[in-house]
Amino acid sequence: MVGLVVALLAGLPVASVGLNLFVGGTTGTWSHLVQTVLPDYILNSLWLCLGVGCGVALLGVATAWLTAMHEFPGRRIFEWAMVLPLAMPAYVMAYVYTDFLQFVGPLQTALRHAFGWEHGDYWFPDIRTLPGAILMFVCVLYPYVYLLARAAFIERASGMLEAARTLGMGPWRAFFSVSLPLARPAIVAGIALALMETLADYGTVAYFAVDTFTTGIYRAWFSLGDRVAAAQLAAILLGFVLFLLMAERISRGRARYHNTTGRNRPMAGVHLFGLKAWLAFLACSLPLLLGFILPAVLLLKMALTEGDAQFGERFVGLARNSFVLAGCTATIGVLIALLMAYGARLAKSPLSSALNRLVGLGYAVPGAVIAVGVLIPVTRLDNWLAGQWLLWFGYNPGLLLTGGIAAVIYAYLVRFLAVALHTVESSLAKITPNMDDAARSLGLGQGETLRRVHAPILSGSLFTAGLLVFVDVMKELPATLVMRPFNFDTLATQAYTLASDERLAEASTAALAIVAVGLLPLIALSRQISASRRVGSGSAAT
Repeated sequence: MVGLVVALLAGLPVASVGLNLFVGGTTGTWSHLVQTVLPDYILNSLWLCLGVGCGVALLGVATAWLTAMHEFPGRRIFEWAMVLPLAMPAYVMAYVYTDFLQFVGPLQTALRHAFGWEHGDYWFPDIRTLPGAILMFVCVLYPYVYLLARAAFIERASGMLEAARTLGMGPWRAFFSVSLPLARPAIVAGIALALMETLADYGTVAYFAVDTFTTGIYRAWFSLGDRVAAAQLAAILLGFVLFLLMAERISRGRARYHNTTGRNRPMAGVHLFGLKAWLAFLACSLPLLLGFILPAVLLLKMALTEGDAQFGERFVGLARNSFVLAGCTATIGVLIALLMAYGARLAKSPLSSALNRLVGLGYAVPGAVIAVGVLIPVTRLDNWLAGQWLLWFGYNPGLLLTGGIAAVIYAYLVRFLAVALHTVESSLAKITPNMDDAARSLGLGQGETLRRVHAPILSGSLFTAGLLVFVDVMKELPATLVMRPFNFDTLATQAYTLASDERLAEASTAALAIVAVGLLPLIALSRQISASRRVGSGSAAT
């Protein structure tokens, strides 16, 4: 019952958006958008997907292959440090590099001082363009491909690579003939995640003046005041996301990528020496430098030297708002995920699994789409409740849901519940059913078994799930911009507002706080990566 209710609530925003796809707007906004900016939205979105897809595939696969299958200077550091760019939201990267690369920024200023150049004496690329946006996304999203591809290379390719080498295959031929095909599902899954994050982004493309569906949704809702047109744009954006999910399955066809050998222990890394070792070091250090080290250093410098002039009480209020939203969403999300995962474990029916998968699709839906899909029905419900309250009690209470944070938390749950559900499900699956039978034989009911047996075992996973949701909410910008109550700002909206006003140094304080919070789950993930490598090496040596 819980799963059915949650699935209906999770599917409501998507259904609300879909119902508006063929509805005619009252002001002719949709016709105006089709004739003027819609082709740009489609073309820019396609170019973004193409550029980001190629970029994250190249960086992610290359760094995963180097750190998983080779030994070179710094490899043990790179194997966990390559995930650090995930802590850096793309819109924060955009603000940092704009300040660093603009005409009055430190880089061009240093070049003019070094060579005696004046304005007009040299050409310098403009970062605030479509290629610049692609570069920002590639630098922060390649770890999705890196994580999945590296795991596939370590877990699935070892035995077949040994067989390929005994047949006389060289390293390059073995990579393209054996390792890459085996890792293909993982690589494509990583690319799909990166592309969904790209399509969901608002801060980067808005700041770089690249018109995409997310900027169009925000403009139609707030500038043009037409929620129907916003919902229609959201429906097309949702179609893009569904197309990405379907394209991977169709491209697979009947092909299967099974590893039929039982020799899956990690291979001893191929030692690289001389020029090859330094090229491998450079290939891993460059993405890490551009995606995390340089922007983090620049952010820290700006925050310490200038920073937000309202750092005191104002900043504390912003942090409190962000932590309240993230904390409430994480707590509720973990509880719902635990109930749904445990319910599916008890029911063991296709319906329970299907409902969990339906809820899991929310993570693939961009925040702007969910925001529009939530606001349309919830606003109508809010107005109805206000009318009924006036009828019953004689006064108007105002907007009970959209006037506070309830609707915002609802949108966050639809977007990020899948993160908690996947984490809890995977951990719960590792608990043997014999423990349930033993608890039942001792007279414990289902609720008592969950509270006294499963919950203590799952405590670490529940904390991890909550932390992941917490960080995702802290970074979320499009849904927060659309749905936040009046005069209720967060660290993300503060960074965006200041950067939009070209107050980049002041935006650094809020941006640095977001990055610092985002590092928490990545530190835990990095430890797991290092520990898995040590365990794998130990088992191989044995």
